[in-house]
Amino acid sequence: MARMGNIVIYEKRPDLRDPVLIEGLPGVGNVGKMAADHLAEKLNAERFANVFSRYFPPHVTLDSDCVAHLACNELYHASVGERDLIFLLGNHQGITAEGQFDLAEEIVDIAASFSVSKIFTLGGYGIGTVVEGPRVLGAVSSVSMKHEIEKHGVTFIPGEPNAGIAGASGLILGISRVKGIDAACLMGETSGYFVDPKSSGALLRVLMSILDLNVDTEELDERSRQMDEFNSKIKEMTEDQSKGHLGYIG
Repeated sequence: MARMGNIVIYEKRPDLRDPVLIEGLPGVGNVGKMAADHLAEKLNAERFANVFSRYFPPHVTLDSDCVAHLACNELYHASVGERDLIFLLGNHQGITAEGQFDLAEEIVDIAASFSVSKIFTLGGYGIGTVVEGPRVLGAVSSVSMKHEIEKHGVTFIPGEPNAGIAGASGLILGISRVKGIDAACLMGETSGYFVDPKSSGALLRVLMSILDLNVDTEELDERSRQMDEFNSKIKEMTEDQSKGHLGYIG
């Protein structure tokens, strides 16, 4: 039993080598979630624990046998060369400010229990317009982390995001700094209006460069092409209507 109503149930407790934790929970454009889910899948990551909390949405989902499952986050691990990666995945974040803080501290403590050397949180940076070539912005726990990752294509803009970083990505970063774990938040630029595979692909490529990984991104790239085609059609329809040519979709 953990603090404040969080329960971590281990299916097994893996023996990890120089582990790095990657957080990819739902957020703006689901940019971070898609990138983390994709990487975990391509590396054949194995689930080893579930994180339950009273701060998750108060409902259960039913599987194909109508068995009920509480909302939870999941921890996976994958071995890559001389290093192991831990993935924090799931469909939920805490639904209250107290829950967000409590869950973030829980995750950082789990990371510390495995002697995690670095934490990367992944998210989207909403700018309110469609981005053709999304940048990946960064925030870090220390100046040394900034120097370490900016050579991999991470853009740092003083004071940005000016509203701060909300949710798990920001809180895990901040708590990591307090607890002395090197951490960085990577944020792909996105409109923030829809799920954005192009931004996820850009974010994933930067993360892979930092971690010296190479996985196939074709699925994200194909979804990005489909999104570009959709946006082009919407733009054409908008331009036609502005010229007085009314179109209808039946």
